[in-house]
Amino acid sequence: MKTRYYRVKRGQTLALIAETFCVPAPVIARENALTAEVEEGQVIAVPSERRNLYCVRGGESKTLLCGSAARFSELNATACFYPGQIVYLG
Repeated sequence: MKTRYYRVKRGQTLALIAETFCVPAPVIARENALTAEVEEGQVIAVPSERRNLYCVRGGESKTLLCGSAARFSELNATACFYPGQIVYLG
């Protein structure tokens, strides 16, 4: 996995940066050991993986999208799962 570095601009949030780089926000948070929102001027590592992103729809499950709940958590760096969430597919 290649990593690129990005300097946070005024008004940007982790969610906005994640959307810009097409990477789930929890993956960026895990990569940078973030426990709080990013700050202006902070340099963060953004993993640049070539994976399929998907927007979760109502009625879908972690197992359906990634094969298992454990695989989902491993790929997306979170156990959270809700409609509208952008996730990597397994």
